[in-house]
Amino acid sequence: MSSAVAPEGNQRKTGMLLRFLADRFYDVAALREYLFRKQVSDLYQKNRSFTYIKEQYGPYVAGAYFVLKQGGAVKFQGKEWIRSKGHGPSSLEFLNFQTVPIEAVDASDCAINYQGLDNLLALKELQSLSLQRCPHVDDWCLSRLYQLADSLQELSLAGCPQISERGLACLHHLQKLRKLDISDLPAVSNAGLTQILVEEMLPNCEVVGAEWAPGLKSGQEQQSQGTASPIPA
Repeated sequence: MSSAVAPEGNQRKTGMLLRFLADRFYDVAALREYLFRKQVSDLYQKNRSFTYIKEQYGPYVAGAYFVLKQGGAVKFQGKEWIRSKGHGPSSLEFLNFQTVPIEAVDASDCAINYQGLDNLLALKELQSLSLQRCPHVDDWCLSRLYQLADSLQELSLAGCPQISERGLACLHHLQKLRKLDISDLPAVSNAGLTQILVEEMLPNCEVVGAEWAPGLKSGQEQQSQGTASPIPA
């Protein structure tokens, strides 16, 4: 009985939605405009600063709450990772960590943008930051990361569709970086050359990126061997 009722309920909901859209929008262009504005509004809400939490509990708790609301994970110094459960923290235990700095943030696949970075840049002891596959992280966002130059040691930008060579050039401020992942960046026109330039810019950092090394190194080795080998008489 319940299995027969469920499809009817779904059909009624679908019919109500279609009637609502038909009454509100007269053409496809108007519908697209509405959906676009809604998307922009949702993104703004996701990246707002939690001023009240910051005033009451400090920047560490506010930063953690922001990341967990986005679906990410945080690690306070000396504590286990705290991960999101759905669209928020699985526990409010971190509210007791007001004086404990956050040392690592995993914001992979989160909707963080330029505005939302305000919540992370206040974490002055942050050592590891993953922004993998974040669709709204762009070159302008990277231009702000210099504010973490005194602490950041690991950074992953893998799979971010809006990051190009211009943004990567801003990372020269991060001289304490020890590992940087710039793999799978579709907006980068020449991945191999970009990796070489980034390695020169950050000489003490392990750069993970395009598979340029084997071919390039083999060519260099062949050239060096040809130069070093004696010319036969």
